[in-house]
Amino acid sequence: MDFDALFQAQLDTLKEDGNYRIFAELERQAGKFPQAKCHNEDSPDQVTVWCSNDYLGMGQHPTVINAMKGAIDAYGAGAGGTRNISGTNHAHKLLEAELADLHHKDDALLFTSGYVSNWAALSTLGSRLHDAVILSDELNHASMIEGIRHSRANKVLWKHNDPEDLDRKLSALPANCPKIVAFESVYSMDGDICPMKEIVEVAEKHGAMTYLDEVHAVGLYGPRGGGISEREGLQDRITLIEGTLGKAYGVVGGYITGSEAMCDFIRSFASGFIFTTALPPAVATAAQASIRHLKQSDQERKLQQERVAYLRKRLDMEGIPHLENPSHIIPVMIGDPVKCRMIADYLMQQYGIYVQPINYPTVPKGTERLRFTPGPLHSIEDIEHLVLALKELWKQCAISHAVA
Repeated sequence: MDFDALFQAQLDTLKEDGNYRIFAELERQAGKFPQAKCHNEDSPDQVTVWCSNDYLGMGQHPTVINAMKGAIDAYGAGAGGTRNISGTNHAHKLLEAELADLHHKDDALLFTSGYVSNWAALSTLGSRLHDAVILSDELNHASMIEGIRHSRANKVLWKHNDPEDLDRKLSALPANCPKIVAFESVYSMDGDICPMKEIVEVAEKHGAMTYLDEVHAVGLYGPRGGGISEREGLQDRITLIEGTLGKAYGVVGGYITGSEAMCDFIRSFASGFIFTTALPPAVATAAQASIRHLKQSDQERKLQQERVAYLRKRLDMEGIPHLENPSHIIPVMIGDPVKCRMIADYLMQQYGIYVQPINYPTVPKGTERLRFTPGPLHSIEDIEHLVLALKELWKQCAISHAVA
């Protein structure tokens, strides 16, 4: 059997539908973010990155870089294996204590990524709690969906950000079964923010556990960067808060926080924790430095918010359609996969602007978009260049000025 032919046939279909993913070859350069060196033959040597999840530029911050350099000198490059086999490096424990403090929790547990922390935690909770039912917001991230699926627990979907529908779904379940309400604070594709207080109140009414994914909010919201739950004063009422070190904190890794018993439970039963090589100690040290800095510095958050507001204002002035939302994520709507890919290519090749097209299956067909994440290191000149490029391409490509 010609397996390569089978592979290629499906790849060809992706390309015909405009959904084939092309990864730009970029080189982040310390001290120059959001500028990056581009290795694509048909693009300028230097481009401006507009879709990074390094939301605050902390991956370039001297405090974070120096912490990592110092830790490499102190600990070496790797962790040496799983924590189960090689032991827990002291840097891991220091970071977990920092994270527990960030979210006002008793304990925390590190994972190699936010994807893994969601997959491992939800799959463990759902599989180990007898007769558990996981109630999942219908727009939850793929990592949460995979964790729930792997748990083989009963799953109930509730309408996106709809506490009333959640209440109805919880009311229909047996009173004595363990219930886990899984949802996100900031949804990364539309940039909308959940009605957290109402969701928590519904869960409390039914004695349900709350599982909150804050990956697109930690570092960015709340007086110390604890996320939407900190901003709304709800941290103490949420059972488990999950987050990432790879977005606003500028490094890599995922984590959960909660009670000592719950974190120990997941540590003891989650295969995604037990059998995975631990984060390098230098990464953990850099992440701790980033968290500590953003706990006491609001400068990065304020400047980011200013840049977000300014880009929205300029898009409105030029009639470029974007989804209104209260977050830092600005989705510019295209509504066609081929045009979405084409505009992204033109922006890169003609204007030195890098933004990745977001097509199906990440978003529903007909809602294809460019997802912009302005940060504190984008200049006003960067924003003007972006808006004028979009204005010109909107005319060339005959894109609708109505929001999809």
